Amino acid sequence: MLGVIGGSGFYSFFGSDARSVSLDTPYGAPSAAITVGTVGKHEVAFLPRHGVNHEFSPHTVPYRANMWALRALGVRRIFGPCAVGSLDPALGPGAMVVPDQLVDRTSARADTYFDSGGIHVGFADPYCPTLRDAVTGLPGVVDGGAMVVIQGPRFSTRAESRWFADQGFRLVNMTGYPEAVLARELEMCYAAIALVTDLDAGIESGQGVRAVDVFAEFERNLVPFKQLVHEAIENVDSERTCTHCLPHNGVELPFDLP
Repeated sequence: MLGVIGGSGFYSFFGSDARSVSLDTPYGAPSAAITVGTVGKHEVAFLPRHGVNHEFSPHTVPYRANMWALRALGVRRIFGPCAVGSLDPALGPGAMVVPDQLVDRTSARADTYFDSGGIHVGFADPYCPTLRDAVTGLPGVVDGGAMVVIQGPRFSTRAESRWFADQGFRLVNMTGYPEAVLARELEMCYAAIALVTDLDAGIESGQGVRAVDVFAEFERNLVPFKQLVHEAIENVDSERTCTHCLPHNGVELPFDLP
């Protein structure tokens, strides 16, 4: 089973024929019930990251519950569509980008399942190369760039935005971490698919970011963005062959993965 975690404005993925699954986890309830449907040859589980009515801000999303619930349901490969700000004037609103690196600037988020035991997790390349390949070959998709993840719920100051851009980061986001590392700890393949909704505050042509404008831009691009996710899913092989996202080979874990 494949998984899709929808971001801001991306609250549904299937029609009324999908089945709904409610799960509890050791980390509480996930953001919402998971809906399960079919895309091409794949059974797909969809979970809205912020809840069906955007009940969760980026720093309050139950990330550990979300990823645990998807794994328990049988998901092993996940696409994470998300809204992002651009730190590169060449990437304007409406651009669809598949980042290849992540920079964590969050704080105090529960970002591991390993609260006991001496465990370390390889994360040099945070996104699954196989899932990335399924998206980057599609028309109009921008391949690569580092995404810096900020704590939220506030947007960046102009000084912070300029600093991020000066470091060479291309995208700024509030939810990409710890989602990606939790997927890696649970040995699930994960790739983000980013929709640019705005130029960040420190970019020369950026005028500052307002949430209402971000949601409006996401809504304008929602249909083609969902279509892109559908096409990416159809590009994924039936059998999982990736070994990149299996960091625990030869390691005794303090608990069994769900």
